[in-house]
Amino acid sequence: MAPVTLFSLLAAAVMAAVHLGAGRLRFLDVIPRSRWLSTAGGVSVAYVFVRLLPELSAGQEVVRRSVGGAVLAGLENHIYVIALVGLATFYGLERVVRTSQERRPPTRTLERTTTSRGVFWLHISSFGVYNILIGYLLLHRIRPGLMSLAFYTTAMALHFLVADYGLRKDHRGDYDRIGRWALSAALIGGLAAGYLTRLPELWIAVITAFLAGGIILNVLKEELPEERKSRIAPFLLGAFGYAAILLLG
Repeated sequence: MAPVTLFSLLAAAVMAAVHLGAGRLRFLDVIPRSRWLSTAGGVSVAYVFVRLLPELSAGQEVVRRSVGGAVLAGLENHIYVIALVGLATFYGLERVVRTSQERRPPTRTLERTTTSRGVFWLHISSFGVYNILIGYLLLHRIRPGLMSLAFYTTAMALHFLVADYGLRKDHRGDYDRIGRWALSAALIGGLAAGYLTRLPELWIAVITAFLAGGIILNVLKEELPEERKSRIAPFLLGAFGYAAILLLG
């Protein structure tokens, strides 16, 4: 097995372990928001702004060459539009979840989702696609190499920690019984797809852009609600600390 493939498999195992084991970290489930979650969110956002968005500049050249004679050729910033689509997609999904919670009668049980069953499956399926894309990029990123893989794995594992906390709040025991296993399987499926196929540069750029927008939204939606009483200092420490590491790396 090639070293890159082996390390990618280990990276996927680490990220899947976050999905499967995050629920056991009871110290994260506190108000005010755990400083560890805020720090993890800061790391994820730093990775987007310091690593992914600059890489999208190179991706923009790929897109421009690919659509040079097409209808979209008049758009100057195609790849950033894709990032906006990613952000808007997960914002729309978030609104669907919140609307379902508002319409659903309050429940005292911690075993059932706070949304309708249909919205539960929509939420898990959407994040399943998200995880497939993240798993695929374990092998095929715009910037290859083991150092790039290490930075990516760290940021995505911490991002999963933040996302899992939100998903568990929304879907309670249903997430532990079904959701976390489905998302772990989707991640491994994305890695397997990356091993079996290699998409053109254009699609790698599109996937990266879509994920960048999704990561920004999924982190900020966890940090911004007033009831979470998020901690600004750990978030800034995570963001600027990891940004410094990325710039030095």
